[in-house]
Amino acid sequence: GVSYKTFAWRSDVLNRLQSKYGSLYRRDNVILSGTHTHSGPAGYFQYTTFVLASEGFSNRTFEYMVNGIMKSIEIAHTNMKPGKIFINKGNVDGAQINRSPTSYLWNPLSERARYSSNTDKEMLLLKMVDLNGDDLGLISWFAIHPVSMNNSNHLVNSDNMGYASYLFEQEKNKGYLPGQGPYVAAFASSNLGDVSPNTLGPSCINTGESCDNANSTCPIGGELYASASQEVTGPLASAHQWVNMTDVTVWLNSTHTGKTCKPALGYSFAAGTIDGFGSLNFTQGTTVGDPFWDSLRDQILGKPSEEIKECQKPKPILLHTGELSKPNPWHPDIVDVQIITLGFFAIAAVPGEFTTMSGRRFREAIQEEFATYGMPNMTVVVSGLCNVYTHYITTYEEYQAQRYEAASTIYGPHTLSAYIQLFKVLAKAIATGTVANLSTGPEPPFFKQLINTLIPDIVDRAPTGKHFGDVLQPANPTYRMGEVVEVVFVGANPKNSAEILTHQTFLTVEKYEATSATWQIVHNDASWETRFYWHKGLLGYSNTTIQWHIPDSAQPGIYRIRYFGHSRKQDLLKAAVIVSFESTSSTFEVVTAL
Repeated sequence: GVSYKTFAWRSDVLNRLQSKYGSLYRRDNVILSGTHTHSGPAGYFQYTTFVLASEGFSNRTFEYMVNGIMKSIEIAHTNMKPGKIFINKGNVDGAQINRSPTSYLWNPLSERARYSSNTDKEMLLLKMVDLNGDDLGLISWFAIHPVSMNNSNHLVNSDNMGYASYLFEQEKNKGYLPGQGPYVAAFASSNLGDVSPNTLGPSCINTGESCDNANSTCPIGGELYASASQEVTGPLASAHQWVNMTDVTVWLNSTHTGKTCKPALGYSFAAGTIDGFGSLNFTQGTTVGDPFWDSLRDQILGKPSEEIKECQKPKPILLHTGELSKPNPWHPDIVDVQIITLGFFAIAAVPGEFTTMSGRRFREAIQEEFATYGMPNMTVVVSGLCNVYTHYITTYEEYQAQRYEAASTIYGPHTLSAYIQLFKVLAKAIATGTVANLSTGPEPPFFKQLINTLIPDIVDRAPTGKHFGDVLQPANPTYRMGEVVEVVFVGANPKNSAEILTHQTFLTVEKYEATSATWQIVHNDASWETRFYWHKGLLGYSNTTIQWHIPDSAQPGIYRIRYFGHSRKQDLLKAAVIVSFESTSSTFEVVTAL
């Protein structure tokens, strides 16, 4: 077993930042926010619910994530320069639908009447330029779920938010490969809990319909960016606390209190959403338990207490995660609450997925608290999925309907009220200049043992007479724009490449430049035109298929595809070693017409 703190990746990043930069970057002024995607590597979050879902904790993935975060901060720190920030807002139409509209209708009519839509259409954008006015980057917040790629997709990718970043950066970083140019475009999460990008409704997996509908927000993003003229000026402030979310007393009015609960997931959690159905016979909106599932849970995990059942009502408890602690707690008790302000602009870093109305109530309450203590007209943005993950946050009224988002509101019906109360404390402290008096709160606990990955590392093997990287299916001699180049190689487990960072990419597409007699890289594995498939066989044998979907913008000429991998080798009684290899396809020509 390995020792890690519970929010290990956040505390690990902060510890490394402290050792490198001293007190410059701290828990109060560093926000780690998930963009997010459902098509990424797993196994780096230490709570048992998530460890089980990813078939064990992967130290390899954990280290890779932390190293990547650190590297990005180091690059940003090195490139830091004086500049200006401009803010802009605008509505994006036709990009979202509310995926739990019946839950939204449980909110009071008087409240709903104040809004023209059951989703937040406003995009908020910060534009960064240097003192010469040259572009440096942007951060944009918009409430949309990154589920454009449905659950039939098995390719690692960054979904619609990442695709928006990719397109905007490609536009700004002409001549650079993805992720390597100086301009950074960050598309961040907001109150997206009940918001789907699948505006035509969910597409069925079994019909073979394309799930590659990334619904880029680039066009409106570009317009807002180009016209951003209101400068953000003023002092910088930040406030952070750790809070035990299982035990917050909430003042509902001047005479009545409510309480948050130990975490639990309801039946409708297992039903999934329109963007990805569960595979068992669970349905959304379930407010009573099922004797079969209840007895199965009781036999395997023990019965939920009367206290948690009462506290979580009307949620029928499927998993009483807050009462399960073997081998470690199944869900966090201690969570981060954090606000950073820059002049009149406040970023509220919330540790989960707020629904549309939850976000509206929350923003309004924080704005009012700032105004009460001398900071009127603050612009507050809800920055979702920050620092630690605690599933969803619905309103008290939406909670009663117990659809997926409510069943996943793990701390019970008063969760939103608790967050509003806690963030008001931070807002008041910033407004009154008393952040130094805030208590740190209870530090996250320390875990000794983690469930090691259930997926064993096995030695890679190449067929007799073959070597890793040998071409099994070559490229055709000629292709046209719009066609797909496909090359199959003798493969090795791509996970090996996370241990030894010899190569920066799994693949390249390269064009021959006759004038300099050199090969120029035109695409890598971050390019949306390329795809990397690993086909696992038996006993360590595997194949790798690399595809290039030739875009219409491709230049005619001579090309090749290269594969970069690592194989795991182990001799008797010796430690395993990782060996790097690389391979090149035969050359092929891309022509405009055959």
